[in-house]
Amino acid sequence: MKYDFTKLIDRHGHDAFAVDAIGSVPGFAPAKPRDGFDTIPMWVADMNFPTAKSIQDEIVKRVEHPLFGYFTPSDDYYQAIIDWHRDHKGVTDLQKEDIGYENSVLGGVVSALKAFAAPGDKVLLHSPAYMGFINSLKDNGYQIVDSPLIKDENGVWRMDYEDMEQKIKENQIHITIFCNPHNPTGRVWTKEEISRAIKIFERNDVLAISDEIWSDLLMNGHHYTPTQSVSEWAKQHTAAFYAPSKTFNLAGLVGSYSVIYNKTIREKVQSIGAKTHYNSMNVLSEHALIGAYSEEGNNWLEQLLPVLSENVNFAYEYVQKNFEGVSTFETEGTYMMFIDCSGWLKKHGKTQAELLERGWEYGIGWQDGKLFEGPTSIRLNLASPTYRIKDAFERMNKYVFNDEW
Repeated sequence: MKYDFTKLIDRHGHDAFAVDAIGSVPGFAPAKPRDGFDTIPMWVADMNFPTAKSIQDEIVKRVEHPLFGYFTPSDDYYQAIIDWHRDHKGVTDLQKEDIGYENSVLGGVVSALKAFAAPGDKVLLHSPAYMGFINSLKDNGYQIVDSPLIKDENGVWRMDYEDMEQKIKENQIHITIFCNPHNPTGRVWTKEEISRAIKIFERNDVLAISDEIWSDLLMNGHHYTPTQSVSEWAKQHTAAFYAPSKTFNLAGLVGSYSVIYNKTIREKVQSIGAKTHYNSMNVLSEHALIGAYSEEGNNWLEQLLPVLSENVNFAYEYVQKNFEGVSTFETEGTYMMFIDCSGWLKKHGKTQAELLERGWEYGIGWQDGKLFEGPTSIRLNLASPTYRIKDAFERMNKYVFNDEW
C-alpha cells in the first residue's frame, strides 16, 4: 500500500495534546499565536502522520467482537515482537520469557530503579536528557548525577567516558539510565561507543536501564545497535525498554515492553510493576502492536523514513545557512532536533523566554530546551509533512532570527 505523508490531517478535537493543549499549559505548551497564524506543532513527541493501515485493521477486527473481558497476551503478540527484533534489530535469540509488559517506557524505567536503588541513591544520567527521566528520578527521590554530552570538532554529540567513570566512582553509583538512540540530541550511538560505555559499567558494577524506544526511527541510513548486543555482560546487566508508540504514532493507546535476559533482574522488575496493580495491557494496544509489527507495518515504515530524513536534512541545512549564532546537530535517529541558540541570544541581548515567546507568537510551536537541561536550546519535532516544516523554518527566518524585534 502507498501512503501519503504530504497531506495535513486536522487533529483538533481528536484527542491530540499537540494541538489541543496550545495556549492552555503556561510554561510548557506554546502560547496561542497572533491572528492570521496557525500553530505548527513541533513540541510534543508524536507525529502528524496517519499510522499504518494494518494497525487500524487489527483494532477494527478486534472491536467487531463484542466481548472485552480479562485476557493474557496471545502468542501472536510475543511472536510479533520476536520477529520484529530479528528483522529490524538483528536479534536472533529473543524468547517469549525475556519479554515483559509495561504501560510505558518510563513506568518500566521507574520499576527497574525501584528494584535496584533506594530513594536517595545517585543515578548517572547524560545531559541534555529526556525530561521524562529527569522528572521520574526527582519524583521518586533519586539524586541525578549529570555526565554532560560534549560536541566534537564536527559538532557531533559524544559521551565523555572519563567524566562518566569519574562520577560513577566518586558517587558510588551502581545504576544508570541510558538512551539509545538519544533523546533529545538525536544521536545514534555506534557499537563501539556503546561497548566503551558498557565496559565502564562492567568495571564499576553499574546496571544499565536503557530506553530504546526510538530504535526504529533512523535517519539517512544510520544503524541502530541494541545495547544488550555488544557483550555477554551487557546482555545480562541491561534492562531495555521498547514500544511501537514512537515508531507508529500509538502513544494514546498506551503499551510498551521490556527485554530483560537476566532472569533475576527480570523477575525483580516485573515484581515492582505488578505491585502497582495498574500495569496491565489494554486489549486494543495488544492488537495495535500486532498490526504494527507486521509486513504492512514494515512497508509503512520504509515509506516514512525517507520523509523524516528529508525533513532532517532540510532543517539542518536551513539552520546552518540562515541563522547566525544558532547551531545544531544533524539528527541521526528520532525525529527530534535540538538547536543551540546561545550565540544568537548573546549577540541580540535576548532571553530564552523572549525567544520562545517570539516563535509562539508566529505559530512556531517549539519546546523549551530548559526542560531537557539545555537552557539555551530548543527542541523541534520534525515529524510533519515537509511543507509544514519548511513553513516553520521560513517563519523563524522572517519573524524571529533575522528580524529586528
